Amino acid sequence: MDKIEITGGDSLNGKIKISGSKNSALPILAAALLTEEKISVSNVPNLSDIFSMLELLRSLNVKIIKKKNNIDLISSTPKSLLAHYNLVRKMRASFLILGPLLARYGNAKVSLPGGCAIGNRPVNLHLDGLEKMGVAFKVEEGYITGTVNGRLKGAKINLNKISVGATENLIMAATLAEGTTIINNAAKEPEISDLSKLLIKMGARIKGFGTKKIIINGVRKLNRCSYKIMPDRIESGTFALCVFGCGGKVKLENVNNEICNHLIKVFKQLKSLELKKTDNGTSLLIQKNKNEEISLSVKTREYPGFPTDLQAQLTASLLKTKGRSEIVENIFENRFMHISELIRMGANLKQIGSKIIVKNCKKLKGAEVMATDLRASSCLVIAALMADGKTTINRVYHLDRGYENLEKKLKLCGAKIKRVQS
Repeated sequence: MDKIEITGGDSLNGKIKISGSKNSALPILAAALLTEEKISVSNVPNLSDIFSMLELLRSLNVKIIKKKNNIDLISSTPKSLLAHYNLVRKMRASFLILGPLLARYGNAKVSLPGGCAIGNRPVNLHLDGLEKMGVAFKVEEGYITGTVNGRLKGAKINLNKISVGATENLIMAATLAEGTTIINNAAKEPEISDLSKLLIKMGARIKGFGTKKIIINGVRKLNRCSYKIMPDRIESGTFALCVFGCGGKVKLENVNNEICNHLIKVFKQLKSLELKKTDNGTSLLIQKNKNEEISLSVKTREYPGFPTDLQAQLTASLLKTKGRSEIVENIFENRFMHISELIRMGANLKQIGSKIIVKNCKKLKGAEVMATDLRASSCLVIAALMADGKTTINRVYHLDRGYENLEKKLKLCGAKIKRVQS
């Protein structure tokens, strides 16, 4: 199992090319199930989550031609509409095939993702919305079987909780439904807009994406198209926080105006971190100025608020900052497994319920630590870059789910980082 070794203490200086968005690529790849015509997607990141989605699509008789960061997909009628547990268990985003399969074929049998139990979990939002569109579901032995009598029917769907995944699944299903579907309290993330723009290029009729009310007028058939996936805003934010923690000056390339504006807004409280758009908004210059005392109060929120996917990285970047900061996690109730690993390195942290209190630590020292999830792994990378001495990060397969060529990108900016096979 691979490990990453980092010797910290250096500032970061250089250029980093941001990869395509993982959270856009996964639903966009699933959308290929909606048509028999070829979908060509570019700027796809090479990540283990992407490989898992492609494996799942192949099992559903999707022909895939991959060349570097470009993928062609042609979806033919599968022999079986079963998405097996062994494929779906690897990531929750696999559940995004449910809406497209039901829209195109009228039935599907999909494993619950990652052993997720029906209850108050977000998968309920997917099912409740699809039921309003005419799907009958039954749950047996960890699988959800959905059937439709004829075509899906347009419906008014009021999500009782904002959910990116449910919004994506329902948009895809509604593109081929009969009549009009209205999704209220929809997620507003840029990744929702990216998926919608792809579907519109395929011939879908969608209005209101990026707002809380999305309207989809169903069509009979979707067509071929080519589409370039947006840059990854979470990767961009992670590298910005690397600079905040370590100091230095890094230019993020292959971003866009929306990502630049969003990061400038969410990092506004980090007064010593300067973010400046360049190259007509396709680059973002990140610079750490003098180490001022900072006391933050940050609460994670749905977009356009502070992203939960940057909460762990922010925590790490604040460890050596003078002052007292509070970070409240409002999206996921158990996103704190990185805290104990940071404390092993000397972090001065205290968790009270969903709140983390961060105070300046006397000394941050390298240690052997373990990644517990995707964003916790990048949090440990930031802490290791800031620490004195060598840090060994175990279970970095989590990192490979969401960061393409992370070691190479950081090394080009002066970091002492390498991957080691054990």
